[in-house]
Formats: sequence, C-alpha cells, structure tokens
Amino acid sequence: MTVTDQPWTDTGKTPKERAQALVGAMTLDQKIAQLHGSMKTINIYDVQMGDLDDEEMEQLLAQIRIERHVAGIEELGIPRFRITNGPVGVGMGDGYPSPKATSLPMSIGLAAGFDPALAHEYGDIIGSETASLGQHVLEGPGVCLHRLPTAGRNFEYFSEDPYLSGVMGVAVTKAIQANDVIAMGKHYVVNDQEYERFRTNVEVDEDVLRELYLLPFEMLVKDGDIAAIMSAYNRVRGTYATENRYTLHTVLRDEWGFEGYVQSDFWSCRSAAASLGAGMDHEMPDGKWLSETNVKSALEDHSLEIETVDRALVRRYTQMFRFGQFERPYDPQQIDAQGHGAISRRIGNQTAILLKNDDATLPLSKDAGRILVVGQQAFAEDACLGGGGSSKVDPLYTVAPVEGLRDVIESLGGTATVESVIVARDLSNLAEVGEAAARADVVVAMVGIVATEGADRADLDLPNGQDRIVEAAVAANPRTVVVLKDSSPVLMPWIDTVPAVLEAWNQGAEDGHAVADLLLGVANPSGKVPTTYPRRAEDVLDAGDPVRYPGTDEGEGWPNIRYTERHEVGYRWYQAQGIEPLFPFGYGLSYTTFEVTDVTVDGGATPGTDPITVRASVRNTGEVAGAEVVQVYLGLPTELGRPPKRLVGFAKVRVEPGAAEQVEIVIDPAATNHPLSVWSDAAHDFVVPAGEYTVYVGTSSAETPFSGTVTVTG
Repeated sequence: MTVTDQPWTDTGKTPKERAQALVGAMTLDQKIAQLHGSMKTINIYDVQMGDLDDEEMEQLLAQIRIERHVAGIEELGIPRFRITNGPVGVGMGDGYPSPKATSLPMSIGLAAGFDPALAHEYGDIIGSETASLGQHVLEGPGVCLHRLPTAGRNFEYFSEDPYLSGVMGVAVTKAIQANDVIAMGKHYVVNDQEYERFRTNVEVDEDVLRELYLLPFEMLVKDGDIAAIMSAYNRVRGTYATENRYTLHTVLRDEWGFEGYVQSDFWSCRSAAASLGAGMDHEMPDGKWLSETNVKSALEDHSLEIETVDRALVRRYTQMFRFGQFERPYDPQQIDAQGHGAISRRIGNQTAILLKNDDATLPLSKDAGRILVVGQQAFAEDACLGGGGSSKVDPLYTVAPVEGLRDVIESLGGTATVESVIVARDLSNLAEVGEAAARADVVVAMVGIVATEGADRADLDLPNGQDRIVEAAVAANPRTVVVLKDSSPVLMPWIDTVPAVLEAWNQGAEDGHAVADLLLGVANPSGKVPTTYPRRAEDVLDAGDPVRYPGTDEGEGWPNIRYTERHEVGYRWYQAQGIEPLFPFGYGLSYTTFEVTDVTVDGGATPGTDPITVRASVRNTGEVAGAEVVQVYLGLPTELGRPPKRLVGFAKVRVEPGAAEQVEIVIDPAATNHPLSVWSDAAHDFVVPAGEYTVYVGTSSAETPFSGTVTVTG
C-alpha cells in the first residue's frame, strides 16, 4: 500500500491529521473494536482485594495480566496497542506472565526526595523499560492526594500536598514521554480511598476540588503535556467519574486545553453512550460496555453519534502518531538490569528520611561488631518490593537485607558481622528476638507495611503485631535502630525508647543495598516527610467522623464521602486545628547539620502580578556532605479562611562540609499551581485577592523561622 492509498502513513502530516485520515478509512466494526481492550470480561465489581488470600489474589491478577492490549488491524497498519501498569516501575504489561522489570522505590518515597531532577531519573527508567519491553503506554504517574494516611494506594501517589505532587508528577511524565511512551495520569479524580471504590460517591466543594485535588492533574496537563488521563472508579458529586462531563470535558478540555485521550480504569466504565459523550475515549480492559451490541444500539437510538466515536479514536491515535508508535516495530530489548538497579539504589539513598537520631547513633560503624537484623519475612528477610495489586512489579533481581548489609560492610573493609532473627507473622518465636538482641552490639529492627490496591488499611498501626518486635528488641538492647519499610505513615508507640528511626519506604529490588548504604553512612539521608506522621490515631481528619470516611448511606444505596474538612488536608489540617504531629510535613534530619541564613523576600514592583523571589544561603556546619531542602510556604490573607500555610516552592541543595550554597526560589503568580490564588465561583476562575500575604521560609512546614510580607492592592 502507498501513502496515496493510506494517507495516515504520511509522516509529513500532523499527528491529528494522520489520525483523522485513519479514522475516516475505518468501517464501523473496526471502530468499535478499537474502542476497548481485548480481554475476556470477568466480574470484579464486588471484589475487595484486601479480602482475598494470596492464592485468590494471584488468580485474579493472572486474569488481569492476560491480553492487556487493544488488538491491531493489520490491513490498516494499526499495531497491537500494548499497555502496562505503573507507576512504581513497569507493572503488569501485555501478556502473561508479565514482563520482568526494575522494581523501584514507591512513589511516596520519590516525593520524599523533594527533587524533580531525581523524579526525572525515576521516570526515565520507567519510560525506557516500557519502550524496551515493546509497550506503548505506562499507566502513571498517580497524583491523587494522601487525604487519609490509611488509604491503600498512597504508595502509588506522591504526597498530601498538591504542589509537591504536581511537581514530581510533571517530572516523571516528561521523562516517560521522552522515551516515546504515553504517560497516563491517574486516577481522575478524588479517588483518594480504596474502600468501596466501585460504589463510593465523593462530595467536595468546588474551591476545594480546584485548589487541592484537581491541581496536580492541571499541572500534568499544562506543564507536563501528558498524553493520557485515566478516569477513576468512584462517583464525583453523584455521577461516575467515567460519565462526568464536567470533569472530563469542561475542566479537562475546555479549561485546561487537554488534547490527549481518557482511558477508563479497569472496569470503571459503566455505560456506552453516557461515557463516550462525557469524554471517556477508551474502555479497558475489555468491551463490556463499548461492545458492538451496545455501541450500535446507541447509534441507532441517537443517544450516541458516530462523530463522538470518531472523536474518541482520533484522540488516541493522535497520541500514538505523536510518539511514532505506528512506525515502531515490536522488537523487545533486554533491560540493563544492573545499570537501572544502580540508579534505583541511588534514588533510594536520596529519598529515605532520618526521623530520629539521638546521640548520633547512626551511621553505624563498619566495625560495629555483631549486628542483628530482626523483623518479619517481608521486611527483614526479603527485599521489600511493596505495592500490592496491579502495579506490582515482577523484579529482574532483588537484594535481601542481610545480603546487602554484608556486601556494603565488605566493600568498606569492615569487620562487623550480620545475623538475623526472622519473626513469624503470629509472633510465635518472638522470644528469640530478646535472646539474640541481648548478645548483639546493635540491633536493626526492620518493620513496615506492604499496602495494596483495592483495600485501605484498617488502622495506623504496624500490622501483625510488629510493634512488639521493636519493643522486645529495645528491652533487651537499648541500642536498637528502627528501619521503617512502609508506604504511608504509621503510629510509633515505641518512639521515645529507641535512639534512631530511619524511614526507608518500600525500596524495591535494591532494598538490601540502599538501606545498608544509609545505615553505614555511605549515603547521607536527605528525604523530607511528604505526608504528616500523626502522634495519635485520633489526630487524623477522619477520626470518629464517618461522614469524611468511610462515608454514610444517605438512602441512595452507596456510601457518600463528604470532604467537610475542606482545605484542611495534611499539614494544613494539623496547623489549622492546632494539633502537633509526630513528624510534620517537610521534616527530615541528616548526618550533618545546616544553617540557613541571609534570607530575603522580594515581592516585585507589582505584588500579586510580578514573581516573588526568595533567596537564602545554606551552609553545611557539619563534617560530611549532605543535602538540605529550603521550603517556601505562603500564608494567604486571613479573611480568605484558608489554612495557615501552603507550599509554593522548594529547592534541594547539596553542600560540602564547611561550604555554603546560594538558593533562589521564584514564586510566579501566573504559574500553573496558582500559588497566590484562590478559586472564585463568581469568576469561575482562580483570582489573586487583595490583602497581605506572608511568605514563610524554612526547612519544614513547622520550622519556618524566616518570613516576609507582600501586600497585594486591589
């Protein structure tokens, strides 16, 4: 066939022109076959993944893995459209078994790095591996907020703050798409809990929706030029997200200018005509709703127009042509496992948070004597890959905790020995912990959480009685260091009894090496808290309030969750309520010390219109190199009724011992994150109100010793 016969093969045309030419040549049956994935329908609407045992979960996921694609049409040159899950590595891809890939640290850990350059490296690994495996789409990044610390998919999302989440998400998106892979932002929108996710309705005020929950998606569209968005399971103000014309069309396309396509989350599509008409373009993983029968019936009764079908296909094909996916042959390549593993290890080193370090207990000496590792299998014996559900990565290799410690000690020429006691899930051998700890020179208690899609955590406690492991260890040996390997904040009833706590997250394949690097001082922790750690269970925003979570049935047959806390989410909740958290947002220690000085705030010639420029000097007053994050928060005029502070800028700077580095952070009122603005229902837009704005500068949301004011006149 020639370009004349198939004009969509003409690379001189724009991607949209090629897409339009292709759709114009398709029969109705071909169009319908391209509206959905190619997988046999299975009934999972009533499945709560947290209710499944391991065998049942594997059986379900095996079905999800099968044929994760859209069948090609050879005579038209349409390739088999291969889709893989993310966002914490290349997850379940097309085919069974799913292809192996690099298991990376969790997204929440990446956010703790407070470093968009690091996020770009992370996204580049995911994008390059997706391309190497012959896949076209990576379902990620996820930018829903950590409204609740117990939400099951917090590990896939970045943080409780919309600006931090947006910055990291944009960096990951750009890196993925630089590999000619479609990135897909998810889950749009307010899919902030897993409980009853197929049924729940979320009620949220427009100004709250705009300033918090939509904001990181807006940044993905405007700053990241993201190619695809995944629509969520839940209802939004009574209408399913896949049928919500306001969010899918009015906001996403009319207001933000999104030109990509919208895919349903797996089985989140609930209709044919209503979903396509609202702006959902592609059903996955099958054609339960966008089937030949349903689509033809809707066309016949005019509840659906053929132009709407064509529009959906043009949107997706435009992105495929944009990234050269029609011309690219299917030719899977081998992944550089060791090279990508080394980058993953370095990312893990920079995202861990030193939460406590009394008497410089850490780093440990390479000649520390007898080091005892204690904990349950998932955290102390195996590499902690984390992330249950469809985003789980099948790793190319793993490094276990004891193996990693021994490797790093040997590389340093140390003499320390490493042994372990692996505690049963039922704690039946807990007594062994105390006996072995008493003989050790130092104990490293590795405890944590592996959360999963489909289920929220029951509470904030470490599961399977792991607090008792820490308590048994420290009772026998006060020199007990706790390494947290979790995916969201936990309560720490033992915090006052242990000298050091390192938040390492679910590290992925290089867990053993990355944690050993941090414990032994090969790497200096520089992560900052991305989601507030509460001191008590009753301090979180949903405590004792079922209206906020898990929702109440108001006679409609489904749970209604109401965001009555409005803007008071995360650190904004704690500060507005006057509650002191255990570890505040933005907090993190180091093996060195820093001094921030010479802070200036310049509001520009026309405050509210001109950028605000914050400058500071960061000096390393310790003895080892390290990194500090200068953070800028904004206090809006009090009459606006917003929480005391919102993050509007940050910069991570690496400083050698005794040296100082200059930092400049520019806060542009016209930026996509609307740093000085609030949503106005009257204007149906973001506006910068007149009044006095306070600019706070420091090293955490709770530690902002420097401030300046900017007055915006009417």
